[in-house]
Amino acid sequence: MARPAVQLYSLRTVDEPLSKLITRAGDAGFEGVEFANRITDADADAVKAALDDGGIESVAAHVGIDELEDGLDETVSFYRSFGCDRLVVPWLDPEHFESEAAIDETAERLTSLARSVAEHDVELGYHNHDHEFETVGDRPAFERFAEASGDALKLEVDLGWAAAAGADPTAFLERWSDRIPIVHVSDADGTRSPTEVGDGVLDVPACASAVRDAGVEWAIYEHDEPEVPLESLSHGGDVLGRF
Repeated sequence: MARPAVQLYSLRTVDEPLSKLITRAGDAGFEGVEFANRITDADADAVKAALDDGGIESVAAHVGIDELEDGLDETVSFYRSFGCDRLVVPWLDPEHFESEAAIDETAERLTSLARSVAEHDVELGYHNHDHEFETVGDRPAFERFAEASGDALKLEVDLGWAAAAGADPTAFLERWSDRIPIVHVSDADGTRSPTEVGDGVLDVPACASAVRDAGVEWAIYEHDEPEVPLESLSHGGDVLGRF
């Protein structure tokens, strides 16, 4: 089974120190956390203490591509100080996937960056939303991207966004399992608006089975717009028990 983690972006509206949110994640049954924007403003010593005291792992961190390209050494060193050896580019605009030429250029750019990151013994991945699964030519853009990018670049497949775009995330998991160490477990409704996992278009049992079959290391819960974030956190802990 994949180990359970939470993307801390899901708790960004909770007015508590990041260290407290990490403790809450552990109390909800999560074994790891994935960092987002708030870590750069947090009390680093308190964050490290919360990780150590709770036995919680730094699974990954979402880091903008500009931050990586403009300050690779400093960025990698910063996240390594929290025990984090996996970085993920969380977003590129739709224009990066709007044509075959754009997809190939994006794949080359990220693969080159992944190789540079790997020189620091750190892994780089890319996290999709829905636009990467729009059809370009005669297939989803993300399929061409996966083929055009090198093995150095990992794929953090967001199952909910893939399903919202009309793709079959289980088929993608099966094909690219050797490049997918972590996944996001999210969900969205028919209008592609984030919702609680199980309330939207995601086939949770099928995805849970596919995640296990693919040997995914970490399943990371995320809800971009939870109405009550701490209740969503608890729900996420329950959901990931199936993965």
